[in-house]
Amino acid sequence: MLPELDDIQVEKVNQRESENKANKRAVNVDMNPMVDLAFLLLTFFMLATTFSKPQAMELLIPAKPKEELAEKEMAVKESKTVSLVLLASEVKWYRGITDPQAQSLPYGELEPLLAGLNENTEGLVVLIKPLESSSYGNLVDVLDALNYSDVQRYAISELSTFDLEMQLKKEVDE
Repeated sequence: MLPELDDIQVEKVNQRESENKANKRAVNVDMNPMVDLAFLLLTFFMLATTFSKPQAMELLIPAKPKEELAEKEMAVKESKTVSLVLLASEVKWYRGITDPQAQSLPYGELEPLLAGLNENTEGLVVLIKPLESSSYGNLVDVLDALNYSDVQRYAISELSTFDLEMQLKKEVDE
């Protein structure tokens, strides 16, 4: 049905254009100087640019003291210690270590208690003992109360057997 490609007669309509194209000379552009310039510019900007330094918070950590200069553990009198056991909704506090009598109070009433204890006891040491049921916010509240009542010496310490027994009694009561 369709004629073969070789059978089709094609006329040259634009004879003049094809002759001009044949007469044109091929242009060769040497790309070497442009590549050299590109690498020179790249090298210049790499050397001339200062990279931004990473910004991080600077922490001031005290240097580790030498063993002979390290402060030895100081003994503290029982009468000068107050232990704060942090529970979920309240604070249990007691004085001393041997045969302590624990008392409960809400977090809001802790500051006046600490201020009174600090005035009456010279060299007061507060031991903060958070239980797993307490939250980070509770610890922040206690640290704020210590700061407002001007207590100079405090530490976060491990739970004693009395503290663990108190925790078990609290869980049984609930």
